[in-house]
Amino acid sequence: MAAVERTLSIIKPDATAKPGVTGEILHRFEKAGLRIIAMKKIQLTEQQARGFYAVHRERPFYGDLVKFMTSGPVVVSVLEGPNAVAAHRDLLGPTNSEEAPAGSIRGDFGTDIERNAAHGSDGNQTARVEIAYFFNASEILGPVEALV
Repeated sequence: MAAVERTLSIIKPDATAKPGVTGEILHRFEKAGLRIIAMKKIQLTEQQARGFYAVHRERPFYGDLVKFMTSGPVVVSVLEGPNAVAAHRDLLGPTNSEEAPAGSIRGDFGTDIERNAAHGSDGNQTARVEIAYFFNASEILGPVEALV
């Protein structure tokens, strides 16, 4: 039996700006068996974006990434399900939308490596840190004890 996991998902400003895309992406998560156990639509401040993407601060794209992520609202959610991290990343497709196949979220709704429609945690430890960045325990439905 697959382990029940949680992962963070962010629907980025390029996707939230397009009518119907946020709902379609959320529908794909649920259709794939991922439960949305917390969700909110927010406008990231520069400080929030810089903090969240601090791991990239030495990279040349960091400033542009912060600017992009603060350019419009995002939808952050916690997804739960069997092997949620891998399942979510499979739905997203490759980071670079130009390489993502049709049928994947990034292939269908992204345009390039930065404007790629969505973010997904890359592992269980990262997911825990990223979830805690946006949500406190009282905002998440379901028992934490059930997780690996």
